[in-house]
Amino acid sequence: MTEQQQEQASLYVLGALSADEQRLFETRLGKEADLRELVLSLQRATNLMALAGPQTPLPAGLKEKVMERLGEKSHRQRLPGFKFIAAEDTGGWKELPVRGAWVKLLSIEREKGYAVLMGKLEAGVRYPAHTHEGDEEIYMLTGDLHIGDRALGPGDFHHADAGTAHDVNYSVEGCTLLAVLPANHEIVQFAMAG
Repeated sequence: MTEQQQEQASLYVLGALSADEQRLFETRLGKEADLRELVLSLQRATNLMALAGPQTPLPAGLKEKVMERLGEKSHRQRLPGFKFIAAEDTGGWKELPVRGAWVKLLSIEREKGYAVLMGKLEAGVRYPAHTHEGDEEIYMLTGDLHIGDRALGPGDFHHADAGTAHDVNYSVEGCTLLAVLPANHEIVQFAMAG
C-alpha cells in the first residue's frame, strides 16, 4: 500500500476529503480489501482516541450551531456496502390506494427475492381482505394491528405463508410495522414506482 493511499485513508476517516476525492476513494475502497481494513483500523483508533480524552461537557448550544453549519451535508462516514436511514428521515413514504395506509421501501434484495419495508396505518384505518402472493412477515414497532381475532402490539411478530388469506386488518390507535415481502409483491412494486 502506498504512502499516498495511507494518507488518503487518514483524511477519509477524518472527513477531510473533498466530495470528488471521497467518491473516488470510496470506489477504490469497494475494490480493495486491504484498504478497507486500513480504514476500519483507523476508524477504531480514532474512536479510541476520542474516548480516551477527558470528558468535558459541551458548551450550551454548540451542537445546534455545528449542525446548523453542516446544513444538508451528511456528517456520517460512509463505507461501500452499507446503507443507513435515520429515524428522523421522513422521506420515502407513499400512501397506498387505501387512504391512511402508508409504505416506505427500506431495501430490496432481488437476487434473494425479498424486500424490507416499513408500513403504517393511521388510527381507524381498515386494510382490505387479501391473499398473500408469497410469505409475509410483520414485526410491530408501535401501536396496534388487529388480524382476525388477534391483536398485535409493539414487539409482536406475525408470519403468513404464501397462499394464505387475511380478512380485513385494522388499527384502532394507528401503528408502525416492519414488513418482509417478496421482491415482486405488488406493494413492493408500488413503493418503488416513481
